[in-house]
Amino acid sequence: MGVAVALWSSKLRLGTLLVSAALGTTALYGPVPAAGSTPDYSKAEGTYAGSQIAAVEGKGEPPRYTADAGALGHDVSGHQGDVQWPGAWGAGGRFVYVKATEGTGFINSRFTQQYNGSYHIGMIRGAYHFARPDISSGRAQAEYFLAHGGGWSADGKTLPGALDAEYNPYGEACYGLDATRMSEWLRDFSDTYHARTGRYPVIYTSTNWWNKCTGNNAGFAQTNPLWIARYQPTVGPLPAGWSKHFIWQFADSGPLPGDQNLFNGPLDQVKGFATNN
Repeated sequence: MGVAVALWSSKLRLGTLLVSAALGTTALYGPVPAAGSTPDYSKAEGTYAGSQIAAVEGKGEPPRYTADAGALGHDVSGHQGDVQWPGAWGAGGRFVYVKATEGTGFINSRFTQQYNGSYHIGMIRGAYHFARPDISSGRAQAEYFLAHGGGWSADGKTLPGALDAEYNPYGEACYGLDATRMSEWLRDFSDTYHARTGRYPVIYTSTNWWNKCTGNNAGFAQTNPLWIARYQPTVGPLPAGWSKHFIWQFADSGPLPGDQNLFNGPLDQVKGFATNN
């Protein structure tokens, strides 16, 4: 009798999963794409760290900080085209994050020029991945990111990879995931990246998005450095668990190409961060 019940339960569970897949409803870490559907990357070339945060949350007064507040840096993507790195260096840029990938089907066409060019001019650089939890698992996207420039090495010039978690440019803000499943997706990406590199990825986000889409999950603060986006005079409140940020993206334009960033410390601390100190 017990065996019969177990078999019936297994069949029922399998049937539920098949129905869920057929209907395109959420399973495990994200929505199941409709059979034969092709992920939409039509906005990927113009989608970058903060593009959706600026669109949804807006921009306020210019930031307030002193010249010795920290090392100045920026982030770029294919949206900027080829970057004139001597000019960026001359404008004070000392570190940069470069968009490498999005989902599991988009690579920044300017990545090589941007990533290598920043290195050769003397900047400390890293790569970031634009999260698309609606397309595939966190593990799959971490592996895609690592295969296309998102790795880390302890050479003192390479920042740990960053995961850009922000509003969905193609639809519902949280990509159709509830807070639990979004947190699971982020952890899947983070753990995969850590297992391959020995570093946890930096999490790029805004406090408002994090509150809305992870239920203000405090479980990442002990492992993942925070890169906070807020286009206001001050950093403001951080997501739950984090007592400090490593990087503040304070504006989406300025003297440096792309978005403007401030490291929470001087240049020697950026170098320490690159070497896992």
